Amino acid sequence: MSTATPEGGLHQRMLDTLGESIASGRLAPGSRLTLEDLQQEYGVSRTVARDTMRVLESMNLVYSRRRVGIVVQDPRHWNVFDPKLVHWRLLSERREAQYASLTELRIAVEPIAAAAAARRATHAQRGELGALAAELRRLGEAGDLEAFLAVDIAFHRLLLHASGNEMFAAIDEMVAEVLTSRTQQGLMPFRPEEAALKAHEDVAAAVSRGDTNKAEEAMHRVVVEVRQAMGLD
Repeated sequence: MSTATPEGGLHQRMLDTLGESIASGRLAPGSRLTLEDLQQEYGVSRTVARDTMRVLESMNLVYSRRRVGIVVQDPRHWNVFDPKLVHWRLLSERREAQYASLTELRIAVEPIAAAAAARRATHAQRGELGALAAELRRLGEAGDLEAFLAVDIAFHRLLLHASGNEMFAAIDEMVAEVLTSRTQQGLMPFRPEEAALKAHEDVAAAVSRGDTNKAEEAMHRVVVEVRQAMGLD
């Protein structure tokens, strides 16, 4: 049975609306907000307005100052790795720039994570990665993009964790958000490219046999294919 409350729903809607407004630049840095104005605009209690501001402040999107109110932060202070902010930026008019920067980050991190997984993954992780790659092949050829997305997220999340590097593992939700957004915004082909399916299989095979060079090279093909498919070159 759901434990969601009406106030919880209001909080989430207010958070998403304000977060996306800040991420898109519609609420520019230096914009001032007050709890009273937010209560009136969104029809929420003071508690909901305050809790929403606390979340945005924890992400460094706003800051509070006595006798000034709540102020929108300059983007250089934002917690850009927060999955919620990634989600809002990918919904905004600035999505192309966000896709570009995130794809560059993935190119820098995921091949190295694959090489690390080839060294450090457990026997169970190696076997699971191979099973996920096989399932990606099956679902990709069937054109089942919704199921493909779930397995693709599981594949990349497992790889980051199997690297044994806690810094790599910490970006798993951000990578999941990018993969989800690409599918939901219709930026995936109806059937994934053969080269992409083969590259995932090659990553899993290289990790399974402990071949660090091949694992890194194959994962580089995976993320570069994303950049090319989205026209980010």
